[in-house]
Amino acid sequence: MTGTLMEGFLPFEHEPYFAFGDAAVAQQQQEAYRKVREQYVGRQFPLILDGHRIEGDDTFEVRNPADTREVVWRFPKATPAQLEQAIAAARVAFEEWRFSDPFQRATIFKRAAELMRARRMEFNAVMGLENGKNWFEADGEVAECVDHFEVFAREAMRWAQGKPVYPMPDEHVTTVYEPIGVVAVISPWNFPAAIPLGMALGAIAAGNTVVWKPASETPLSSYLMVELLFEAGLPRGVIQFLTGTDDVLGDPLVDHKDIRMIAFTGSKEIGCRIMERAAKVQPGQRWLKRVMAEMGGKDPTVVCADGDIDAAASGIVQAAFGYAGQKCSACSRVIAEESIYDELLAKVVKLAGELKVGLPEHNAALGPVIHSGSAERIMGYVEAGKQTARLVLGGERADSGEAQGGYVQPTIFADVDPKDPLFQEEIFGPVLAFTPARDWQHAIELANDSEYGLTAAFYSRDPRKIEEARRKIHVGNLYINRKCTGALSGTHAFGGYGMSGTNAKVGGPDYLFWFLQTKTVAQKY
Repeated sequence: MTGTLMEGFLPFEHEPYFAFGDAAVAQQQQEAYRKVREQYVGRQFPLILDGHRIEGDDTFEVRNPADTREVVWRFPKATPAQLEQAIAAARVAFEEWRFSDPFQRATIFKRAAELMRARRMEFNAVMGLENGKNWFEADGEVAECVDHFEVFAREAMRWAQGKPVYPMPDEHVTTVYEPIGVVAVISPWNFPAAIPLGMALGAIAAGNTVVWKPASETPLSSYLMVELLFEAGLPRGVIQFLTGTDDVLGDPLVDHKDIRMIAFTGSKEIGCRIMERAAKVQPGQRWLKRVMAEMGGKDPTVVCADGDIDAAASGIVQAAFGYAGQKCSACSRVIAEESIYDELLAKVVKLAGELKVGLPEHNAALGPVIHSGSAERIMGYVEAGKQTARLVLGGERADSGEAQGGYVQPTIFADVDPKDPLFQEEIFGPVLAFTPARDWQHAIELANDSEYGLTAAFYSRDPRKIEEARRKIHVGNLYINRKCTGALSGTHAFGGYGMSGTNAKVGGPDYLFWFLQTKTVAQKY
C-alpha cells in the first residue's frame, strides 16, 4: 500500500494471543469471567434502532451451553414494525455515510482496535458463556477481531484510491468505487464476534450501512461489538442491531425491497434459500440484490507417505476437535496413503483420547456442542456410522459431571467408505472420518470428492507432490504441512469453492469489492 492516503499507518502485525500457560495471565482471565458474571448475567439487553436503545417486552433467553440450566441473559424479539424502522433508518444514514471520508472510517476502526485490545478478556468470557468456547478458542477469535479492525482500516483507504486506467489523449478518465446501500448481515453462533464483524466492516469500510442480525444463541458478543464501534466514533445510524425470530428477521429481511445486499454465513440450506429468494425482484426494488454466502465445509487432511506423521497427527487433532469440531474449516476427513494409514490413525487416536471434556469456563480442551438438538443430530450420525465403519474412539455422549449440556466424546471412525455420509456430509461436531488411499494421487481425488470446497491440509515433503496439490485440490484455502483451521485476517483470505459459498475472501485484498460498485468517469479536455 503506497501513496499519501496510506501515510501514517504502521506496518500491519497480527494481534498476539494471550499466554494462558502463565499463571498470572490465567488469573486475569478467571477474574474477567467473574466480572462478566457480575456485570452481565441476568440482564436484559436492547435492540439498537436509529441510534436508540430499544427495550422489548417480548424477549428470549440465552442459555449457557456448558450448563443449560443457566440463563445468562435475555434479548428482545424484534417486531415487523421494528424491522421496517431499522431498514428505513439505515437508508437515511446511508445518504450521509456514503460520502464520509475514508480516512474518517479508517480512524474509527483504528480506535476500535485499541478499545478491543483493552477488553479482550471480557469478550473472551462473554463468548465462553454464550457459545461454549474455551479460553484459547475465544481468544483466537477476539484477537482476530482486532486484526479485522486494523485490516479494514487499511482496506478502506486502499479502495478509496480507485484504479488507474489506460489513458486517452483528449480525456481524463478515472475508475472509482462507490458504496451500494443497505447491507443485511446475518451471522452464525460459532464465531459470534469475528464473522459478523468481518462482514459488517466490509460493508461499512466501503461506505454502506448495515442491518446486523446475530444468531439467537450468541447475541451479546455481537451487541458489545456494535456498542464498541459506536464508542470508537461510528455514527449510530450506520448499524441497526436486531435480535429475534426467523419469521420476522429471516425471509422478510432478505426479501425487503430496500435491502441492497445480504452478507450471510451459516448452513448450506439457509444460504441456498437466501440465494433463491434474493434473486426475485420485489415490487419497488430498483436493483438486483447481491448475495455473499459462506455455507460450510467437509474439510480433508491428506497425508502422504513421505509426510511428517507426528506433525500431521497433531494438526489433525487440533483442527478436528478444537471447539468440538464446530468450525466450517474443521478437519472432518483424513485421507492417508495405505502405507502409513495405521500409524497415523494410531497417533491421532492416542492424542484425541487424551482430550479432557469439561467446562469451557475452566478452559477444558473439549467443551459442549451448542445445544442438545445439535448433540442429538451428531449422535444420529455416530449411531449410523457404527453400522458402516469401524469405530476406534468415542461414539457416546460425554460425562460432564453435574453440568447439563450437549457434551459428545471425541469420536473417530476408520475405514470410512467415500460414499458414506460420514465422508460426504457436514456433521459440525467432534466426529472424524479416516479413509485410506491407494497412493497420493488417489488421496487428492478423494479430497476433491465433495460438494464443498472450503479448506484442506496436505502433508508431504516432496516438492513435486506439493505442487500437484496446489494445482489440483479444489478448495478456497489450502494449507501445506499445517492444520486446516486458524486463518488469520489480512493474510489467509478466507472463503471457499462449490457449496462452501460464493468465495468472497474475508480479510483479503479483494473483499471490499463485494460491497462496492464501479464507476468510470470520462471528462473531455
